[in-house]
Amino acid sequence: MKKKLLAVLLSAAMVLSITACGGGGGSEEAPAAEAGDNSEAGDEAAAGDEAAAETPAAAGGDFKIGLVTDVGGVEDQSFNQSAWEGLQRAATDFGVEVNYLSSSTDADYAPNLETFIDEDYDLIISVGYLLADATKAAAEANPDTKFAIIDDASIELDNVTCLTFKQEQASYLAGYVAGLMTEKDNIGFVLGMASDTMHLFGYGYCAGALDANPDVTIQQGNANNFGDPAMGSTLTTNFVTNGADVVFHAAGATGTGVISECQAQGIMAVGVDSDQSYLAPETVITSAMKRVDNAVYDTAESLVNGNLEGGVKSYDLSIGGVDIAPTQDLLTDDVIKAVEDVKAKIISGEIVVPSSKEEFEAAYGDVYELD
Repeated sequence: MKKKLLAVLLSAAMVLSITACGGGGGSEEAPAAEAGDNSEAGDEAAAGDEAAAETPAAAGGDFKIGLVTDVGGVEDQSFNQSAWEGLQRAATDFGVEVNYLSSSTDADYAPNLETFIDEDYDLIISVGYLLADATKAAAEANPDTKFAIIDDASIELDNVTCLTFKQEQASYLAGYVAGLMTEKDNIGFVLGMASDTMHLFGYGYCAGALDANPDVTIQQGNANNFGDPAMGSTLTTNFVTNGADVVFHAAGATGTGVISECQAQGIMAVGVDSDQSYLAPETVITSAMKRVDNAVYDTAESLVNGNLEGGVKSYDLSIGGVDIAPTQDLLTDDVIKAVEDVKAKIISGEIVVPSSKEEFEAAYGDVYELD
């Protein structure tokens, strides 16, 4: 009964939101929706938040697309935010109705997916490999609903599109920049959580740094959390104490702590997923970009065009799926040229960035410490 009541409340709230906002497609980011409250009052409050998160569809929109975030939420200034921005862009361009549900803990994944299923959404996008089990279960139980998941290729179902990225290529470029820019031959890396997907960032970063500067020391730390800026700050402080003057993070919202601490310490930072230079323009020298926004946008477009298929779609450097940030104000001309040369060699296949522990260790030895 509670689930039925929540669905009705959500529907009513969404109608009111659309009426209040008008029929034009919105582009402003909505406040985060709350999830995981088990009380009746909490259900009513959550319904209002979900409605507030909605971007009104352009006239004639026939499709509804829902986004379920990981614990970082759509204001993580990184991974989840990029996905939501891509979906908002799709709402404006294609007239689809979009909404998101934020996950406070992993216990929220399945209920958030179920909410969109109960509301008859045409496509539900899960942000991150941590949602894989919940997404697979939901897709198996609802074969007529289409799903997509970012950073996971383990679900082999006709109604699931897996969106993967060659993030090791972007992080290689970031590492190459760090290896050239460090003045102390000492850099750091903050990992958000240990997994096969996340280690790709580490393999790429370490490989790029060592290729650019064989004398570089790479300090490494696992925050074991994508939503803990304080831990990002603490790890960065430790790196600086031990001599680092550049720190890269692949840690979602935890990375905001990395960047703020780099700014406070007067050292260089490298962002991730999106161009994070706006967070600290005199500190963030580049970012390893993973164009989650483009992948989400492309998926929405395929849904509208009627050609969205299950299976794995990979985004790499050659198609602009990954790259380093276009903001290069803090880089020297020599560094920019060197990175462009390396980028061309990756695309041509002359440089093969390691994408597994075995490949990394075969080329660089036992340098990566976070497995």
